[in-house]
Amino acid sequence: MPTKYPIILAHGIAAKQLRVLNAFGMIGFELERAGYRVFIADTDGFGSIETNADQLKHFVERVKAECQCEKVNIIAHSKGGLDSKYMITELDMEDSVASLTTLCTPHRGSIIASKIWDLPLPIKKICAFFIDNFYRLIFHDKHPDSMRACDQLRAVDESEETLQLSYKVYCQSYSTGISSIKDCFIMALPMKIQHHYEIHDNDGLVAEKSAKFGRYRGKCTDIPVSHVQIIDLFSKKSQKGAIYAFYKQVCEELTEMGF
Repeated sequence: MPTKYPIILAHGIAAKQLRVLNAFGMIGFELERAGYRVFIADTDGFGSIETNADQLKHFVERVKAECQCEKVNIIAHSKGGLDSKYMITELDMEDSVASLTTLCTPHRGSIIASKIWDLPLPIKKICAFFIDNFYRLIFHDKHPDSMRACDQLRAVDESEETLQLSYKVYCQSYSTGISSIKDCFIMALPMKIQHHYEIHDNDGLVAEKSAKFGRYRGKCTDIPVSHVQIIDLFSKKSQKGAIYAFYKQVCEELTEMGF
């Protein structure tokens, strides 16, 4: 049974939704095959929270018009969760979002982003120049700003409060975690770096404590899954079934709650 409102999958930093590059792998297809109405947001891969939130707002409005509905459900990965929160609270979209589910979103920042930000300014500027122009020319980012995006993803002090959402939007969150190189070789090095600076479970980029927001539901799967594998990127055949089942479960629960 489909959800009352359509599902929007919002990707995180570096990801893009293009014809030849699917931001969520086969997840959208699997959900559609299960009967859900799914749309994948097309926001900048390296945009700031503010500009991506504005793009997401226009995308939500297009989906509402196409589906002739009043609201949408957003399932957001990584920075996509921060973009979504800003859109809801700062761009007057609380009446257009029924639920927000965040996956591996750095609500309290990422130590990896903090360490990148600590690099010498000339190195950061050179890297940002190439990243921004690459994403502008190849992936058609409208407002790439990797320097600001990195700044916004830095770990925040424990005393700082995360952005609170309106009571009108149901909010829940999930995390994932890996513990060895065999779990995901792409995320193994950043996972080790995080363990060096903070002793917390993490998915390679975001610690479990940072992923908690709204109603924290725990890990997405019972098996080790990294920050990128949960969006069906570099996922193994042995993981795909559990990953697809997780997204279907989220949608089933949203349906049961009337969303």
